[in-house]
Amino acid sequence: MTAAQPVLMDSLESSFDTYERPIRVHNYKLGALLAGIFMPAGASLDFFMYGWKGALDFFPVRLFSAVLLALVWLALHYHPGTRYYRYLGFSVALIPLLAISWMIYTKDGAISPYYAGLNLVMLGSALLLRWTLEDSILIFVLNFVAYLAAAMLHGPFSIQGLFFNNLYFLFVTGVFIVAGSWYYNRIRLSEFKLRHDLDLNRAELEENNKKLRELDEAKGRFFANISHELRTPLTLLIAPLESLIQRMDSNRPQEERDLMATMHGNSMRLLKLINDLLDLVRLESGRAQIRTRRVNMNAFINGLATAVGSVAQDKRINLHAHVDEDVGTVLADPEKLERICLNLLFNALKFTAANGRVSFSAIKSDGWLAIEVRDTGMGIPADQLPHIFNRFWQADTSSQRKFQGMGIGLALVKELAEAQGGNVVAASEVGKGTTMTVNLPLLQGEPSVAEEEPEEMTGAEAEADAPKKDWIAELYRRAELFPAMTSLQATLRPVETGVGRSRKPKLLIADDEPDMLRFLKSQLSATFEVLEAVDGQQALDKAAQFLPDIILSDMMMPEKDGLQLCRELRERTSTRSIPVVLLTARADEKTKLDCLAAGANDFLPKPFSLTEIMVRLKNLVDSRLFQKELVVQKQQLESALEQIKETESMLVQNEKLASLGRLSAGLIHEINNPLNYARQGLGIISRSAKFLPEEERADFADTVKDVEEGVNRVIQIISDLRGFTRNTSQLNHAFDLKNVVNTGLRFFSHIWKDGMQREVDIPEGLEIRGDSNQFVQVLINFIQNAIDAMSTKKYPEGETGCIKLSAHARDGKVFFSIKDNGPGIPLAIRDKIFDPFFTTKDVGQGMGLGLSICNRIIADHGGRIEVVSQTGQFTEFILELPSTDSTNNNHADT
Repeated sequence: MTAAQPVLMDSLESSFDTYERPIRVHNYKLGALLAGIFMPAGASLDFFMYGWKGALDFFPVRLFSAVLLALVWLALHYHPGTRYYRYLGFSVALIPLLAISWMIYTKDGAISPYYAGLNLVMLGSALLLRWTLEDSILIFVLNFVAYLAAAMLHGPFSIQGLFFNNLYFLFVTGVFIVAGSWYYNRIRLSEFKLRHDLDLNRAELEENNKKLRELDEAKGRFFANISHELRTPLTLLIAPLESLIQRMDSNRPQEERDLMATMHGNSMRLLKLINDLLDLVRLESGRAQIRTRRVNMNAFINGLATAVGSVAQDKRINLHAHVDEDVGTVLADPEKLERICLNLLFNALKFTAANGRVSFSAIKSDGWLAIEVRDTGMGIPADQLPHIFNRFWQADTSSQRKFQGMGIGLALVKELAEAQGGNVVAASEVGKGTTMTVNLPLLQGEPSVAEEEPEEMTGAEAEADAPKKDWIAELYRRAELFPAMTSLQATLRPVETGVGRSRKPKLLIADDEPDMLRFLKSQLSATFEVLEAVDGQQALDKAAQFLPDIILSDMMMPEKDGLQLCRELRERTSTRSIPVVLLTARADEKTKLDCLAAGANDFLPKPFSLTEIMVRLKNLVDSRLFQKELVVQKQQLESALEQIKETESMLVQNEKLASLGRLSAGLIHEINNPLNYARQGLGIISRSAKFLPEEERADFADTVKDVEEGVNRVIQIISDLRGFTRNTSQLNHAFDLKNVVNTGLRFFSHIWKDGMQREVDIPEGLEIRGDSNQFVQVLINFIQNAIDAMSTKKYPEGETGCIKLSAHARDGKVFFSIKDNGPGIPLAIRDKIFDPFFTTKDVGQGMGLGLSICNRIIADHGGRIEVVSQTGQFTEFILELPSTDSTNNNHADT
């Protein structure tokens, strides 16, 4: 059977007829051939049924039928395209039908056994000629009519039962033939429809495949052309830049040298990327040439290990190289072999943490050269191993990925290995490391190119002969040796020191690219006080800690990306109003909407204009400063109102204190006289001890001594109260700091007896200038607050509360420290403790004015108070006061 291609016409049926035509012509020819053979052969049947006479009577008809069938066969064979092929096919059944009907008419009529021949005509027509339903019905009708006509013309029926029997079987056979033809043609039409649809789909797929091949070729040409076009301007950038770096004087500013190094490093990184893309296109198009040379593998492996040794040393990774003794010299393409090894080495170093190990080895195994790079890095999950050699595939494609890359390094390794008749295999276990093995055939024979270099000039040793090589080729090789990864030092999280000492607005820059972070800081530090963050989480922590005036963040960062950073900043009350500007490499509409929806105030696409960044940052900062100024003014007005109310209440309180002071002075005077009598009486009583029995004298003396100490203590307290109630308001009197501290500590004598510890480290003769009574008031307030705080903390066994008081003089100032080991002050309230009426104590235990008054007293003395605290560990108040020396110098100057 021959299958012809379908002709797409107006209707599917006409297409089906066109498709079936050659098949039917072939079947008609076969039917004519078989009928032409069996019609003369039927003479044997005539002989047995009717003898020689019957055989001779029927033979001319059989022979004539065979001749007609032969003519039909010849017509179909030599003119298969005739438009009358269906009539010729119909005659293949009609000729035997007429001949058999004549035989029935001639001999037995209705009872003739030759009715079976009519059944054979219908059966052969259906099975062999593959007629349509209409043709099958027509043959069935003609057979039935021909039999009836032959029976009726022959004469009266002699056996009615046999006639009905023949007629019945003719009818049943005809019905089955018609039904079978209908069902068969329906199946054939359904198959044709399916085949027709399949051919259409195949044609469409072939067309799409052709377009894809054209697009792929266009893509390859585009990458090749763009790579070539980019190489030229990039080379013209690198050459002058290297010339400037070589001629740069060591006295040039460090900022300029850093900018030059950043430009050069990123130019080499871009050149390596372009070279990788161009090599992929060459390998894909089959234009990559393999130039084999003799390569000393020992020198090659150790040379490359030396070349990347500085990168391994910077990342604190142990790099070990090994070559089996039986490897020796092999035939290989040294340039492509070097590309393979460098890609694998840099990949291993990038994903291996500090103090890890990378092994680089070459062995010979069963006619193959195996180059193995084994690391102890993070490993690759099993479900990702089958994809790692696919082009542009990356395990982490999110905006929070930690490792950068284009996903072409391992794809290039695979292509280069296969171009040399080898392969690359990866084995890995998460958390334990990865092993990359490149298997290359050990080539025999002569090199494919003439060797102009000595055998040993491979790997890093070729750098010594760099002046002899073409500068462009050497530049490309240096780009391959340039590590496209961040140094360990650059990945360390920056720690801010001295923040807040400048009056410039604070700018927080968040970027995981060290070069970008360094560049932005160098360019913006003249206008802003710059804080740095290397990922989204650190940016969020520093924003909460330092409350910068504005944040400039990259969109793609590890831990948290720029969008998540914006959302979390807006969720916190303290950072909700900080303006955020995002830098993104995407400038599409969806990215813009995502940035604004996350809460960003502005965004800039990369590459960006530094001038535009400056203007946008300045506008946002100015707007924020204006808002803060309005808030501060509002707070000042509210504070002024509160101070007026406080002053009013303080005036009343001062009057009460003055009255209390006068009352206290009178009481103190009245108490002094009985105290003097008590001291005199104790003297007399102590002398009477000699009249007591010897065994009672010791107890008596101890009792008298205790009473005397109590009286002396009361006298000292009364003396201190006399000085405290004396309102001097004189800030220029010098007093000894240690004596004043001892005076304040005496008010807490009962506390020290209860087990509270105190340590005093104040040098003798350290004087400050001011009102000693007010300073005692400040000291008492701080000590009382420390005692109250320590009473709320549960100490481990063997540890108690302790207050440390120390002082020292430096740079004309006295620094007085009061430190306790209490629960500390939370960061959230640390800047509120000096606000009037702010207190953490329960209602009725404090007004929240003590620290505010202390702060005002120290400020009146020309000093300031600094708070240092760590939650759960300690709290330290450092009072910075002018010493008597600095005060004298100031007076002398005036």
